Amino acid sequence: GNFVRKSTIVAQRPLSNLTLTTMHQSRSLLLSIAAASFGLIGVALYLQHGLDMLPCPLCVIQRYLFLAIGIAALVGAYIPKPKLGAGVALLAALGGLYTAGKHLYVLANPGLSCGIDPVETFLNKIPTATYLPFLFKADGLCEDATAPWFGLSIPQWAFLWFALFTIALAWALIRRSRA
Repeated sequence: GNFVRKSTIVAQRPLSNLTLTTMHQSRSLLLSIAAASFGLIGVALYLQHGLDMLPCPLCVIQRYLFLAIGIAALVGAYIPKPKLGAGVALLAALGGLYTAGKHLYVLANPGLSCGIDPVETFLNKIPTATYLPFLFKADGLCEDATAPWFGLSIPQWAFLWFALFTIALAWALIRRSRA
């Protein structure tokens, strides 16, 4: 027999205005979160190098998490499926909430410390700390983060920002799944 191959043509539907608006809003939100995350790293560098506030191990972990949020949000803003970037950024924000919460717990319980311990030793041997010590080397003590900066301690500010990012990213994921 003579076989005739049928090709199936899949017609692409044009995106609705609602879908385009939602995509634009998601992209704007992710870009704003990325900019804020990178801005917070800039503030951390100012506090460290301008005001001589040395970062402790928990502070350095929070820097990594702010960078992870910023990178994931930035990537999410430019890939076809922004949910992926938002999801990774949300996981980093939740990790940041945990880390900043632990930092606040250490500050609330003066007998605890995160000073020179295995975490600090490990963090300072990671290649990023070796090659970028100005950004990732943990030299400070967690107890030194109590000095208020605009009314809140540094860990309180970090917790607040991680909470804001968590809420915004969760909202973006929930809203996109309904659209």
